[in-house]
Amino acid sequence: MNIAYWIVAGLLALFYFYAGALKVFRSRDQLRPMMAWVDRIPVAAVRALGAVEVLGATGLILPPLTGIAPWLAPAAAIGFALLQIGAIAVHLTGEDRRITLNVGLMATAVVTVWLAVTWL
Repeated sequence: MNIAYWIVAGLLALFYFYAGALKVFRSRDQLRPMMAWVDRIPVAAVRALGAVEVLGATGLILPPLTGIAPWLAPAAAIGFALLQIGAIAVHLTGEDRRITLNVGLMATAVVTVWLAVTWL
C-alpha cells in the first residue's frame, strides 16, 4: 500500500503544484478562461491560495520522502480536502456550478489521508 500512497499523493501533488504555480504567476486575465471565479476574489487572495497549494503539494511529498516530520503528509491532504470544501462553496455561490473536479479532488485527498495514516 506504500506504492498506492506514492501514486495517489504524487498525482495530487502534481495537480496542486501546477494549479498553484498558475495562480501565483499568471495574471487574472490569463486565469479567467480556466477559473471563472477569479474575478470575485482579490488578486492577493488568488496568489496566496496558489502559494498554499504549492506548499501543500510539497508537504505531500517531501516529509514522507525524507522521513522528517512525516505527520505533515496527512495534514497537507486534510488541508486539500478542506480547500475543496471551500472551492465547492465558491463555485456554488457564483455563476460557475461545475464542481465535478472539486469533488474528485476532495475524494482523492481523503484517500490520500487514509493511505498516509494507515501505511506511512
